[in-house]
Amino acid sequence: MKLYRTTQGFFVEQNNRFSPLAADGLDELLSAASPQDLLSRAASAESVSSLPGTPLPIVQNQEIWAAGVTYYRSRNARMEESKDAGGGDFYDRVYAAERPELFFKSPASRALGPGSPVRIRKDAKWSVPEPELTLVINSAGKIVGYTVGNDMSSRDIEGENPLYLPQAKVYNGSCAVGPCILFSAEPLASTTGIRLEISRGGKVAFEDSTTLASLKRDPKELAEYLYRELDFPHGALLMTGTGIVPPDAFTLQSGDVIRITIDGIGTLENPVG
Repeated sequence: MKLYRTTQGFFVEQNNRFSPLAADGLDELLSAASPQDLLSRAASAESVSSLPGTPLPIVQNQEIWAAGVTYYRSRNARMEESKDAGGGDFYDRVYAAERPELFFKSPASRALGPGSPVRIRKDAKWSVPEPELTLVINSAGKIVGYTVGNDMSSRDIEGENPLYLPQAKVYNGSCAVGPCILFSAEPLASTTGIRLEISRGGKVAFEDSTTLASLKRDPKELAEYLYRELDFPHGALLMTGTGIVPPDAFTLQSGDVIRITIDGIGTLENPVG
């Protein structure tokens, strides 16, 4: 089942029908002993054939975190962008280390949903989207669902010095999630595809794809590390890193449209403001 959020509330989708969620939204689902029971109860109620209201960010009171250097392609890109600052070996060590890189990405209040404009920093010259499978984790630390995430990044700022990562990653308009949450008790297959398309002036300026087979870290491992010394009473979202990196000559421009599609979940589309 999938969960959507709009200006009319939370809705459960099953067999292309949408039913309102009687529970207190995602907060209650991620603190419940069995979110599937609440979802099934909602799905069995009266439904409509189209999603009412305007899409909103799927999060409610969940923090959004992210993992870095979890794909070999990302490792290479980070090493290249930071080599002049002496950080190339640093990222290679992170990729091979037992402990993953985890960082805070966004509070729920700054997260964007489908259709809302993401931003590039005014003081950045080299900006890209990062398409990422995003884990939905309950208050007990168990992965209960998945969504699509866009981890907007300023590559020149992070490349100047790895300690600038928070400024490169965390700013207004830097985080989008959606369009829904796919609730599943089973892990996604390694063949699950992730696709990125960036349009400019009505034409495709960049496109590429990867699969979860290229993800070095086990999602359960990432969730376990996040919850080691942190409590999340309303659950949390965790982006798992990107395996798609545009060429070094490419940077986002205002007016571009970013589309990130993950098999089985859907497409997250955002213009660049």
